[in-house]
Amino acid sequence: MPHSTHIIIRSDDIDSNGHVRGSQYLNYAVHARWSALAQAGLSVRKLAAAGFGPVELDVSIKYRRELMLGDEIDVETRFEYPSPKIVKVVQSTIRRSDGTVAAEVTSLTGLMNLTERKLVDNAAAVWRRFLREPSIIDLPLTEQR
Repeated sequence: MPHSTHIIIRSDDIDSNGHVRGSQYLNYAVHARWSALAQAGLSVRKLAAAGFGPVELDVSIKYRRELMLGDEIDVETRFEYPSPKIVKVVQSTIRRSDGTVAAEVTSLTGLMNLTERKLVDNAAAVWRRFLREPSIIDLPLTEQR
């Protein structure tokens, strides 16, 4: 089940055409991703103190419909684990009033060992050490074989 983050479109989200500016969709996605991680129990301070930090490797956005000032949206966030080093985050921005998907953001992220300056070999295992509720980010409670 995707994690959902509620957002109300504000005046500073709008471009000169009267709709949400493109870069703001990425901000919504980042906010929703961190919201899910926080709800799962992540302490960014503890993660950093242990020498780890998330890094975005690739991001794409597909714009589907306009969003306007005052629209209320839910950003639904799903986490997938396609390989040991990579976490794929798939997010849909959905207008609450009619259920329309306004945008889809897909990002590939990794978890960097900040001392070695390289991706950890098993991101899911490291994430699991820092979360109280791993299921919120679709992470199984234990390693799957």
